[in-house]
Amino acid sequence: MNLDPNQVTTYANTFINVLIDYSPKLISAFVILFVGLYAVRLINRFIRRVMIKRNLEPTLTNFLADLLLWVLRVILFVSFISKLGIETSSFVAILGAMGLAVGLSLQGSLSNFAGGMLIILFKPIKVGDFIEAQGVSGTVNEIQIFVTKLITTNNQTIFIPNGSLSNGNIINYSMEQIRRADLTIAISYATNIKEAIEIIKVVLKSNPKVLQTPAADVSVKNLTDSAIQIAVRPWATNEDFWTMYAETLQNCKEAFDEAGIRIQPFVTESSYTHKSLE
Repeated sequence: MNLDPNQVTTYANTFINVLIDYSPKLISAFVILFVGLYAVRLINRFIRRVMIKRNLEPTLTNFLADLLLWVLRVILFVSFISKLGIETSSFVAILGAMGLAVGLSLQGSLSNFAGGMLIILFKPIKVGDFIEAQGVSGTVNEIQIFVTKLITTNNQTIFIPNGSLSNGNIINYSMEQIRRADLTIAISYATNIKEAIEIIKVVLKSNPKVLQTPAADVSVKNLTDSAIQIAVRPWATNEDFWTMYAETLQNCKEAFDEAGIRIQPFVTESSYTHKSLE
């Protein structure tokens, strides 16, 4: 194929003329792009600092900052292609169609996303709370956008989808500053009930981890076929709860041993019936 030198020259001149005419738009578009990227980073850092100073939740701070970052990037990209002379209306329509398709295919994920937003905004739980939900319990380690991460007492990691978490029952043991223990101590029918109750009250008063206000409740809970059940309900701070729980049981057992009071062992209905038949 033979090329005509005059035709090549014409094409080259046309290309140079178009480049010269288009170069201001090209230069200004890239200036907007680079300056915009730098400005977006500055704005994002500034917003993060403001939210941190306002003591917002770390999860909410990170999410809002990341969301703002991507929104500004999309606006910057649309401005960039618009400056190049590309029609943006069709581009926006394509983005909308893509967003609808992605939304329909990720309905479950969107439900978890909405649940995460509800948890972050209304704060039924926060990082560090000990909760029980969806049949599991543990300390909230991280509230992500789609899942909430729990660490159990035996150091296992559990991820709960935020959609299920936000729509189900949540027991938050850490929301209040103090917590009540519900203990049951069974004694034999040969025991003096008043004496046993007084011993338990002395044990509770001698434990500094048991709060005196509100006062602990010690009363007869139930009379079973094999034992008298005494309800022991002391209060403690969340920090001292489990230590107080264990110490109360141990101290009551030791005090009963000194007083000669026998704690009635648990007797099942089948074993009790079998013993009676013998």
